[in-house]
Amino acid sequence: MQVCSVCADFCISIFRYSKYPQLIQIQQSDCCISAIIFIVRVEPFSIDSYVHIVKRGARGMPITGDEFDRQRFVRLLFYMNDEYVDDNWDRIKVTKNLTRQNSWPQRKPLVQVLAFTLMPNHMHLLLREIRDGGVSAFMQKVGQSMTNHYNEKYAEHGSIFQGSYKSRTIETDEYLRYASAYIMVKNVFELYPRGGLQTAAKHFEDAWKWGITYPFSSLAHYAGIRTLVVDDNVLEEIFPTARAYKSFARDVIEGGKWSQTEFE
Repeated sequence: MQVCSVCADFCISIFRYSKYPQLIQIQQSDCCISAIIFIVRVEPFSIDSYVHIVKRGARGMPITGDEFDRQRFVRLLFYMNDEYVDDNWDRIKVTKNLTRQNSWPQRKPLVQVLAFTLMPNHMHLLLREIRDGGVSAFMQKVGQSMTNHYNEKYAEHGSIFQGSYKSRTIETDEYLRYASAYIMVKNVFELYPRGGLQTAAKHFEDAWKWGITYPFSSLAHYAGIRTLVVDDNVLEEIFPTARAYKSFARDVIEGGKWSQTEFE
């Protein structure tokens, strides 16, 4: 490709000083100045950063095809969160508890998972960066595994996702609390079968009882039903009891306060 000397110098500086030069690609465009495009989005998250992730299906299409795929997604969050991944992990017999083979090396997580919700055409995750590049490595594994499984099962091709993930770094404890409710409560309540979020806000108790049974979210974890996908984390210190989290969730939903962290 041909670019002017100014853009060429800029490209060189990008590669020289970027923390992840291997994830930068250059693409020709109509305007020389706009010829530099970052194809893969990688945020320079620092250790201990809390991050809200959104990853959407291509063209708004579903990212799972059936109940098995949705169950696989939850297990995926556990098995992909490891430095070591066995290619046959999804052949392990499905049980109530997630297990690892004795022959596998000691588990070395890439991220800390605080919260998640699977929606029909996208996913929300609340993660903590615990090692350099952990969030990026984890998201790459999750996305690739889901794409490979979907394409093989449904005879499709290409990525099932709309580019890379979108992310927002969480700077305060207050934002962390509201982000958790946005991810786990607001999104789950959108799926409430008796009328979605609007009805759920008017009938919180019934919606809550239904919501904590939705198996493709971590909401049940904060209602006292623990899951191995979610790690011990700061939210459990902020909300030491299930009652405390439920009270906060009610305030957020009935007061429409999720807009403070709305992120799509």
